Amino acid sequence: MSWVNHKEPNMPQGKPAYQRILLKLSGESLLGNLSYGIDFEKTKAIAQEIKEIHDLGVQIAIMIGGGNIFRGISGIEAGMDQVSADQMGLLATVMNGIALQDALEKEGVVTRHISAVEIKALAEPFIRRRVVRHLEKSRIVIFSAGIGSPYFTTDTASALRALEIKAEVILKATKVDGVYSADPLVDKKAKKFRSIRYLDVIKKGLKVMDTTAISLCKDNKLPIIVFDLKQRGNIKKAVMGQEVGTKVY
Repeated sequence: MSWVNHKEPNMPQGKPAYQRILLKLSGESLLGNLSYGIDFEKTKAIAQEIKEIHDLGVQIAIMIGGGNIFRGISGIEAGMDQVSADQMGLLATVMNGIALQDALEKEGVVTRHISAVEIKALAEPFIRRRVVRHLEKSRIVIFSAGIGSPYFTTDTASALRALEIKAEVILKATKVDGVYSADPLVDKKAKKFRSIRYLDVIKKGLKVMDTTAISLCKDNKLPIIVFDLKQRGNIKKAVMGQEVGTKVY
């Protein structure tokens, strides 16, 4: 299997492999060296990397998580009702969306913050045609609040929004450099996959994205590239079609 699709090996050198992407960022990606909250220097560094690919003419949508502030699962484990816990998690993503929007605009790019939970004073509602128009005008779109409903993860929200805006790929930034047969931080013998099929991810129970998200991507042939965000330049490598991380196809 070639790393990018059948049209891309003949691309002129330096041309992005994808023209419209959805970048999935966990809330933890904004932690930096903190144990809780938002590290604004780390957020700035991520914004600078995103601007680099924006300058290449790539249309960028970002789905942001909220685990650095509140994880719904933590509330559930503490005895909270799942709906309440998930709603708190959704609001945490809105806070991260505001922080990322500020960092990106300080880098000189125009952004639009789209919240699936209606918060008129802070963000626009999700209207698919309007969002696509923002992308066509080279505005970076930041999605927060998932799909606005409890029980659905930001993984599923990423897959759904990527399909709705006709993104060509989901780039999932993580703490590890790809998909492994087991957690590489725990099992030193874990095998890294250069590429793996959707069905194998599901059958092996690998923690790439939740099953609903993987199924959506499989049914619509939407590839996922999983890579290490800590390595500067990996977002650009993925966008340029260079081998980085693991491709799920």
